Amino acid sequence: MAEIKKEVKQFLHTYHVRIIGFCSVPNNVTPLEIEKLPRAIVFGIPLSKSVLETVTDRPSLIYKHHYKTVNWILDQTAFHLVRFIEEKGEKAIAIPASQTIDWQNQRGHISHKTLAQTAGLGHIGRSGLLVHPTYGARVRYVSILTDLRFEPDVPVKTDCGTCTKCINVCPAHAITEQGVDVHRCYEKLREFSRIRGIGQYICGVCVKVCNGRN
Repeated sequence: MAEIKKEVKQFLHTYHVRIIGFCSVPNNVTPLEIEKLPRAIVFGIPLSKSVLETVTDRPSLIYKHHYKTVNWILDQTAFHLVRFIEEKGEKAIAIPASQTIDWQNQRGHISHKTLAQTAGLGHIGRSGLLVHPTYGARVRYVSILTDLRFEPDVPVKTDCGTCTKCINVCPAHAITEQGVDVHRCYEKLREFSRIRGIGQYICGVCVKVCNGRN
């Protein structure tokens, strides 16, 4: 089991991916319209600090392009990892990095952040995003569901502590000490999507200020 994890990590390293976690799929995380597979490989790519600096109280056009590019790279890498696993005679399916299928509740096929938390890559912060210990919320993730056998990683025991940066900057005032109001956030994303050239539901403001331990 340890050997296959090493092989997967080495494979992803060739695509310059260093943030990698392994977990069993929790019972409460049910893929929609997807075959139930018991385990998941989650990996992420940090967003550019320089690009995030262009985000003010709203998303910038350069951030929108960077966001789409990182998602595309994640999806391409996931595609190749699935092929790698299938060539070993096992099952695997890539869950898109960013594909909304339930617009009312802003849900994709599965929660990457829940799987990433289960795989020990960080904790869920006040913003509702996964907070990586080094990169904070400034990471995009993708997940592979598989029946490949490996030992799950251990979740980390961290939290946001006294940090309130995301609360202070949220343009929707959707984040509080108790968590995030997803519907208020969604309405602000809808507003941002109408900005000329943006055209999609993104923000980046709380992502920018969440730096993990840095």
